[in-house]
Amino acid sequence: MTGHLTVVDTAATRIITLTRPDKKNALTQDMYRAMSAAINSAQADAAIRCLLIEGSGGVFTSGNDLEDFLNAGSDGAGLRGSEATTFLHALANNEKPLLAAVEGAAIGIGTTLLLHCDYVIASSDASFATPFVPLGLVPEGASSLLAPRALGHHRAFALLVMGRKLDANDARDAGFVNEVVPAEQLAAQARKVAAEIAALPVEAVAISRRLLKPQPSELIDRIDHESKLFGERMTSEEAIAAFKKFFDRKK
Repeated sequence: MTGHLTVVDTAATRIITLTRPDKKNALTQDMYRAMSAAINSAQADAAIRCLLIEGSGGVFTSGNDLEDFLNAGSDGAGLRGSEATTFLHALANNEKPLLAAVEGAAIGIGTTLLLHCDYVIASSDASFATPFVPLGLVPEGASSLLAPRALGHHRAFALLVMGRKLDANDARDAGFVNEVVPAEQLAAQARKVAAEIAALPVEAVAISRRLLKPQPSELIDRIDHESKLFGERMTSEEAIAAFKKFFDRKK
């Protein structure tokens, strides 16, 4: 896989852990590629009944590693053709129950990937933010489709367009998070819920899950449409100015 990701199969659950804590688990193309492989290879494995994504080092993920991401999208394609899109397609096509355990910050795609999950557990210090528009960009990951369904239009607008942050309790109240636990209980609770789901009748779970979610084709159509707009926005004056300001602030 990659030195920044571990994949462990245990008790019928595939646990995908982001292990780049020195960079707040910022996602690189290699990490996206490895996550896609972990999700896709689980589909035909009957021994895996559940998938769990978690972070390490007290943070879920700070989103894209911007330098890596900008290099990958330097041709103006944005998300299109990148490993991020492959990962989003893997989420859309995934047929296994998908859980996430979120500790600390979940930024950008760290939040939008959660919209593809079936159950989300957050630590009490978790926070969720999608600063796409402040960077001159647009939402991605089919979040423009899924967020209004999960949160309602008004909360989705505040999150996706205004870039307002949600804390763990706000996210639970909005229906975006199932439960909030102390950080020291997060890993154990996530595995407990995964075991509960894995113990259910497999076919009944799969059919019921499909009834609850949009069709994969609808998700992929929205992902690709957002990605096209995202790529166009990356070369806009607004985005160029916003990224320059961001990197100048980091110096």
